[in-house]
Amino acid sequence: MAEQGSTLEDPTELMTTSAVETTQQTATGSSVTSSMSRGVDFYYYFQCAVVVIGVVGTAANALILYAMVASRQHKKQVLIFNQNLLDCTTCFFVVVTYVVKLCNIRLTGRSGYWLCVMFFSENFIWSPSSGSTINLAAISIERYLKVVHSTWSKNKLRKWVIYTASACAWIFGTALTFGVTIPTSDVIDGICYPYLFWESKEAQLAYGIGLFLLFEVTTLAIFIFCYWRILVVIRRQAKVMAGHHGAGPSTSQARQSSKIQSNVIKTMIIVSIFFAISWTPFHVLNLLMITGGTITSHSITIIYVAIFIPFFYISTNPFIYATKFDPVKRVLLGLIPCQKNTVQPVESIELTPKQT
Repeated sequence: MAEQGSTLEDPTELMTTSAVETTQQTATGSSVTSSMSRGVDFYYYFQCAVVVIGVVGTAANALILYAMVASRQHKKQVLIFNQNLLDCTTCFFVVVTYVVKLCNIRLTGRSGYWLCVMFFSENFIWSPSSGSTINLAAISIERYLKVVHSTWSKNKLRKWVIYTASACAWIFGTALTFGVTIPTSDVIDGICYPYLFWESKEAQLAYGIGLFLLFEVTTLAIFIFCYWRILVVIRRQAKVMAGHHGAGPSTSQARQSSKIQSNVIKTMIIVSIFFAISWTPFHVLNLLMITGGTITSHSITIIYVAIFIPFFYISTNPFIYATKFDPVKRVLLGLIPCQKNTVQPVESIELTPKQT
């Protein structure tokens, strides 16, 4: 059992309550006890706020999923649909997990162990959340191939490849989270201690650093490279189209195709930027804690904020699609009673601009 001010055992322990509980149990002195009492109150309100955010996120993501199905974009934008499905699943389990935590269940026996592994470790939250990050990187690569290497993508980027990438996001996210949680978590005296019991400190460090490299460094590198190359190609194509102004119906169709593609790309760039802003503090804090950081009563608030921001991102993501993704926007506007007579759904065509 960790002592107050000891090194945080694992980066993903930021996602659990064990740090708070352990600090409480080892705290001595009236000032520390008072600080911990305030920490408990703060954590209770934090849990309630997370439940509210989860409910909003579940409803918003479900609405976007409906809009994509209604506009038939779920078959044309498979990875984007999968992204919202992963986010919707994450938000749903945020609600379930934190409601279970608010019940203050004392964990005993085998049922207590599995409650610890599945809920108190937030396993059901971080599995689809990890898959969501992987899927977002896959969307960036897909857009890159379709714009920068359009001829190759038409011949090689088959539907089965896209569906396989969607499935891999779910499988890898689940395997990564469950594969670590089960062997490193246990219940002691009715309290869940997830991600705490590692075979060696080296294995723990390797996992933490690998997690940072995969979900922060690699993901951001993919975003920057793919969208930088995409924007360069789009700008070049815009100059070519400007030189064919008024050339006829074929040019008009090409411009419409380019506008549709640009709309999707702009949407995903905004989503990716918000991802970087929201998740970077969380990942950096994880890395700092695993490489020698300490848990104190003052650091708990920072941990809560670092957890809350990604939850907020996942819940507000649907509003980006609602305002920037035209097919989704048209369906949602059609749901507003006063707009039903003025908005007519128009099905967009998935076309890819030719490589110049």
